[in-house]
This record gives sequence, structure tokens and C-alpha cells, in this order.
Amino acid sequence: MPLPDDVPAEFIRALRSLRAVTVRPEVVLDEVPGPARIAPYSAALTAEVRSARRSLAADELASGRFVVLHDPEGQDAWEGRFRLVTLVRTAVEPEVGTDPLLAGVAWSWFTDALAGVPGAHSAAGTVTRVLSHSFGSLERREESSELEIRASWTADDQDLGPHLLAWATLLCTAAGLEPLPHGVTPLPPRR
Repeated sequence: MPLPDDVPAEFIRALRSLRAVTVRPEVVLDEVPGPARIAPYSAALTAEVRSARRSLAADELASGRFVVLHDPEGQDAWEGRFRLVTLVRTAVEPEVGTDPLLAGVAWSWFTDALAGVPGAHSAAGTVTRVLSHSFGSLERREESSELEIRASWTADDQDLGPHLLAWATLLCTAAGLEPLPHGVTPLPPRR
């Protein structure tokens, strides 16, 4: 999809830096339209983390959204020109969902993932736990629990690749995947 002529070069470079990122094979990324009205320029990706099983109906372990907001003039609330907004959602066991420490642990997954990213600052967010009990004609469904991490932070640089990798790490952590050993780079999927 061609970009209009008035798109800032800085935003184009940021989008190209995202395209250069290789994530783990369990993470399936898709481009979707960015939100309108929040910033002059935006882009977004969705992701599903699937089990490594080789079946057509692989289990979804986690899902999320990664949004890039860009305002060439900057925004005071962002403390910069690029703001990254993310969502990570995963199912958890009901007894885990009721653990009062879960929210703090989930937030630490986010801060740990972002810790080594240069130029990342002004992070904010929420962790939500949803416990579902079904009634009536749905009462045969088992109790379920879901964890949702919504976070945003400012990126000082237009190289957003490390930020996307941090988000992919957060997704994989929420999905319960073991971290890759230090120095191991995932290979791109075969087409």
C-alpha cells in the first residue's frame, strides 16, 4: 500500500525498522489499520502466539496489538514524538487469575521486556484480570480467567525494531513460552 507524499520521512523510517524485525516462529504478525484521531500518523500490528505443534488448528496461547503513534510536533503527555501502545491478552488458570500477586507479576513481565530497549521511557499501563462464571444455558461452561496487559511508552528513536522485539517477548512470556537462550536469533518462517 503506497504512502501519501506528505508522510514524514521519520515515520517511514520507523515503519521500515519494524519490517526488518524477525520474531519467534510462534508469533504470527499481521498489519492492520492504525487508529485515527489519536495522532497525525499511526500504524498497527496484531499478533497471535500459537503453540509450536504442527497442526492446522494450533492453539492460540496469547494475542495482542502493537500501535505506533507519531506526532512530528511531539506531545507533552508523551514526552516525545513516538508513542507505542500495546495490548497483550492471554487465558490463565482460574486459580492463577485469583492470585492477588498476578497483576504485579504481569507488570514485571512488561518492565523486564522493555528494560534493555534504548530510548524507551515514560511507561504507563494497567493489568486487568477477568474471571468469568457462566449461568443459565451457558452454565456447563467451565470457569475461565483472562489476563490483559495494556501499556504504552515513548520511543526516543525512530528505530522501533527493539521495541517490537520487547513486545514480542512480552507476548511470549504471557503465553508461557520459555525464553530463547541468549544470543539465539529466530529464523524467519519458511514460505
